[in-house]
Amino acid sequence: MSSRKLSSDEVNALIEGLNSDVKPQSSADLSDSETVRPFTLGSDDLSVLGDYYALRMINERFARNSRSIFLPMLRLQPRISSFPPEVKTFDEYCSGLDGFMSLTTMRMEELRGTLMIVLDPNFISTMTNSYYGGPATPPDSTRAEFTDTESRLIELVSSGLGSVLQIAWRDLMPVTLSELGREVNPQFASFVDGSDLVIVCSFVVQLPNLDPVNFDIIYPLQTLRPIASQLRSRTQTDSSEEDLGWRERLERAVLNVPLGLEARLAEPTVSMTQLIFMKPGDVIPIQLYEAVELNLEGEPFYLGEMGEVAGQSAINLMKRAEPKSD
Repeated sequence: MSSRKLSSDEVNALIEGLNSDVKPQSSADLSDSETVRPFTLGSDDLSVLGDYYALRMINERFARNSRSIFLPMLRLQPRISSFPPEVKTFDEYCSGLDGFMSLTTMRMEELRGTLMIVLDPNFISTMTNSYYGGPATPPDSTRAEFTDTESRLIELVSSGLGSVLQIAWRDLMPVTLSELGREVNPQFASFVDGSDLVIVCSFVVQLPNLDPVNFDIIYPLQTLRPIASQLRSRTQTDSSEEDLGWRERLERAVLNVPLGLEARLAEPTVSMTQLIFMKPGDVIPIQLYEAVELNLEGEPFYLGEMGEVAGQSAINLMKRAEPKSD
């Protein structure tokens, strides 16, 4: 700041200005303008979440990683983009929905709240047709219920989207999602009251030669209010990215294939006559092999010997079995 003192003329000018009776000019009256509307300070409940920066980052990560969920159903990897979150009442959101939708409610354990995944029924039918070898086109007629096959597909998609959403939230905070129920009519969905505010996160799925399809994830405002300060944060990392390539996903899928393992103790041979006249109480003599043969999906895998570990029957693996010759 400047240390210069005011001169006597400047001081007198200030005093004359204070003593003058000149009234300030009134500002222009804009109350009748179309661009002006009344606003009460402190009445905006949405300011608690700021500009949703962290939620936008979560949605972008979710959009990138959710492509792998739709890939097996559509037999191609769609392009998925996220829209900025919107806040509206639940009644306002339901007014834009049809009377027949796929509504899956999930619980967020750490936030003690819920969220809802909303899928369009035509998108469900398109994925079902493509998954079973048909054309990836929506149905021509309207329906009022899902088939058993479509219900199973909804279960797979909802579970996959929930897993991807957990990964997308991991940078902000770890969340655990568990399914609570499903509904097909928004009027019967026990989610929140109609006047409660919800945050709508919309995503658009773009497919070749088809119109874009939207699906939504809805959070009640009360669910995200406890982490408002974290949602306003602009410091985000990508440490939770799991955007695996095709080779890694194939390897993970192959390693998770269940295989049947059986142990063959003996293999007796009986005649057709003995088999026809067999009755309870008959005894079939068997001769135990020196080594127990372990078969993997019907093919010889290992040779072992019978034993016991901690009170449980067990087999000690000795050596690899030779494959059967054709």
